[in-house]
Amino acid sequence: MAKRVVATGVGIISPVGNDIPTFWKNLTEGVCGIDYIHEFPTEELPVHIAGEIKNFQPEMYGMDKAFIRKQDLFTQYGVAAAYQAMTDSGLRADGEDRNIDPFRLGVYVGSGIGGFEIQYRETVKMLEEPSGQWVSPLFIPTMISNIAAGHIAIKHNANGPVLDIVTACATSTNTVGEAFRAIRHGYADAIIAGGCENATIPLGIAGFANAKALSRDTDPNYASLPFNANRKGFVMGNGAGIIVLEELEHAKARGARIYAEVVGYGNTCDAYHPTAPRPDGTTQAECIRIALREAGFDPEKDNMYINAHGTGTKLNDVAETMAYKNALGDYAYKAHISSIKSMTGHMLGAAGAAEAITTIFALREGIVPPTIHLDASDPECDLDYTPNTAVKTDLTIGISDSFGFGGHNACVAFRKYEE
Repeated sequence: MAKRVVATGVGIISPVGNDIPTFWKNLTEGVCGIDYIHEFPTEELPVHIAGEIKNFQPEMYGMDKAFIRKQDLFTQYGVAAAYQAMTDSGLRADGEDRNIDPFRLGVYVGSGIGGFEIQYRETVKMLEEPSGQWVSPLFIPTMISNIAAGHIAIKHNANGPVLDIVTACATSTNTVGEAFRAIRHGYADAIIAGGCENATIPLGIAGFANAKALSRDTDPNYASLPFNANRKGFVMGNGAGIIVLEELEHAKARGARIYAEVVGYGNTCDAYHPTAPRPDGTTQAECIRIALREAGFDPEKDNMYINAHGTGTKLNDVAETMAYKNALGDYAYKAHISSIKSMTGHMLGAAGAAEAITTIFALREGIVPPTIHLDASDPECDLDYTPNTAVKTDLTIGISDSFGFGGHNACVAFRKYEE
């Protein structure tokens, strides 16, 4: 018998806040976290703006100086968000007060790119000294994308299934979805799920910009423009999002607070192009349909929120709009939809988890966060994308979808928790 799965803890490091209350407040108030890049010179680069993390203090999240010194920021962000989520959930797999079997606690945390910054830095050393004698002995175990999941497991004594999923921009929607399935079918009682990323480095900017993916707008407040007729590409963002998923009876037995129930997951591939989405939206639509079928979506009764992938690229936003129409028919025009990338930028491997957290809070609080700076309508993106101002409404179901390079499509569905 399939088990029910709920969210009992959440954590965030993002361009609009490094804790859940700040993150949610800024999203609902339409605060833009995109600004000029301050971490490195950009004069020679084609792009000068991003969604950087501000005022990050890793010591606040149980990291000592030695750990901080050795680890890439993507791992630090993941560890920090997991610390928040596990503290929030109240789960403990070690000590006398442990309330979960360590072998029943897992970690599904991915990164689209991994230790990009250290890879860049150590490559420069290798080019300067071909013998490699100055390359750090910690290079490999700091760069590999699974290391964030590994460190989170170490810190929380998670001896159960630990996986790093890498599906580009769909990464952490897949980690949440696969964690849902693992718990649903009895492979774990709880899983720390999500993603982390720190790709805003000079090489990352150059690579994405030369691939014609990034907005080259010079105004930080008018650069990330999902579904806007003036959109010119996405804006890079950093951070981490983590959700603790838990089997319902296990959560109830320990008196856990329940944020929402996870009720569906879809996963398909465009099998079309390395970077461009399938233009007719058919494979993306099937991903959404799979999640909604499992969630028991009823268009006659449900009031739906969709947290869109909404990157602000010409191709994605049109294909995504077509996918919603294909999957939902006439109901697509009734759904409340928004893209928080208008405020956070694109957090790549962390985006899906941050947006799943947003979906959970939209359901819980009955508020649809806006797509800011949506001031020019595109006739090909003609659904209700919640322009500029949050909307209060009693939502019953929410989905968060992500589409990644390689054609990866993922969608997770949530409902308000009911006994």
